[in-house]
Amino acid sequence: MKKARIAELKNNLSRYLEHVKGGGSVLVLDRDQPVAQIVPLQPAVRGSGANEERLVRLERRGLIRRGTGGLPDWLGRRKPPRLRGSVLKDLLDEREGGW
Repeated sequence: MKKARIAELKNNLSRYLEHVKGGGSVLVLDRDQPVAQIVPLQPAVRGSGANEERLVRLERRGLIRRGTGGLPDWLGRRKPPRLRGSVLKDLLDEREGGW
């Protein structure tokens, strides 16, 4: 367990939070007296289980269909259609013609 005074914690908060994300804990000191402890959340508290249950319910009811996690191969192979002519020229011709 790491110990940190309030000013040090405030100045290096990101570093201490990375330590907590990695499973460690931080004891917060105010004038060398412990006042708080920062500990990592348990997986159930983070809501991942609740979200998973909700997704399963929605999937069972047929309201959603979960993807496989990737894009189809054909999506990246297709080239965009090539336009002939000028959009600006076509727009000006249309205005002159009164369409």
